[in-house]
Amino acid sequence: MSTPAMEIARGRIPADPNGIESKNVTNNVLDLWRLKKEIPAPFVWPHADTHPSSTTTKLDVPVVDVGAALRSAAGMRHAAAQVAAACASHGFFQVTGHGVDPALARAALDGAGGFFDLPLATKQRARRAPGTVTGYASAHADRFASKLPWKETLSFGHDHHGGNGRVVVDYFISTLGNDFKYLGEVYQEYCKAMEEASLAITEVLGVSLGLGRGYYRDFFADGSSIMRCNYYPRCPEPDRTLGTGPHCDPSALTILLQDGGVDGLQVLVDGAWRSVRPKPGELVVNIGDTFMALSNGRYKSCLHRAVVHREQERRSLAYFLCPRADRVVRPPPSSPAPTPRLYPDFTWADLMRFTQRHYRADNRTLDAFARWLGPPSCSAPPSSNGPALA
Repeated sequence: MSTPAMEIARGRIPADPNGIESKNVTNNVLDLWRLKKEIPAPFVWPHADTHPSSTTTKLDVPVVDVGAALRSAAGMRHAAAQVAAACASHGFFQVTGHGVDPALARAALDGAGGFFDLPLATKQRARRAPGTVTGYASAHADRFASKLPWKETLSFGHDHHGGNGRVVVDYFISTLGNDFKYLGEVYQEYCKAMEEASLAITEVLGVSLGLGRGYYRDFFADGSSIMRCNYYPRCPEPDRTLGTGPHCDPSALTILLQDGGVDGLQVLVDGAWRSVRPKPGELVVNIGDTFMALSNGRYKSCLHRAVVHREQERRSLAYFLCPRADRVVRPPPSSPAPTPRLYPDFTWADLMRFTQRHYRADNRTLDAFARWLGPPSCSAPPSSNGPALA
């Protein structure tokens, strides 16, 4: 499949009409790819975070055929067993049979490459506002002053079944201009494909936890997810910095598309960093804090990071599956273990606000969030009214 939107995403993104970059804008955001010899001090991370440990060791993650799971009971049983084993330990697995068109995935990756190649002033039209998650950011310098990640990002929202089906297109037009309509159409199509893939994955998760195929699919059906394009430039001192520091994702699931043969994703397992290398046609899925709370800690949100390279740049696309903002996050009352409750009830809006304005995500985010929320206690029994699916 090839559409006009895909063709434009493959390299026909319009340049800055003024032809020059604003000096003030350039002074506000570091131009990462022009640095030659050493990285600035704000990008230097502690050795404990950057230490390579077992970077040459590949993480053994199962490859789950989601398509086979949806087609037959035997396929679902096999997929559920694979997912249960992975999620009880490190929370990472890879999926095939997800239904995402390879041409669409390629267009989305190429579109990200084209966007990040634009003049800084053009990218700054979509500059992220303080305290929000959507928009363009360079090294998250708008949020932090130290331990900056060696990357650029572009993030935008995607409402499941929302509005006129043009939320992403409208975002690109409103922030970047009409010339970016076709790029918005590529990402609208890609987000819809990722929504369908992520909801299929929730069916497998539901079966693996003994809740049936529809439980989590219904929970996330009217969600409002987040799409993020990542660009990791070449780095003159890759051993002193990170593309993304050690963290756990606040979302429910992260579905990652990695570009080509350049690895960068690493997961902390048994005290060692292990790589999850790109494989053609496969998506990497990991459990986030929201799903860990939904499962009452049965499935783990694992610490992971992204490394950078001296000679190779890297791109990736991350789709963060999130519930509706006011959806109450709590495990099902029939959840057999563990008891008592590990986390209090909360809404996705509360967790998002906490991680965007009050706390830098790490492996203690949920515990810190529970303290921030205050009473009632995490050990309170689940409500007799059951899960909030309305």
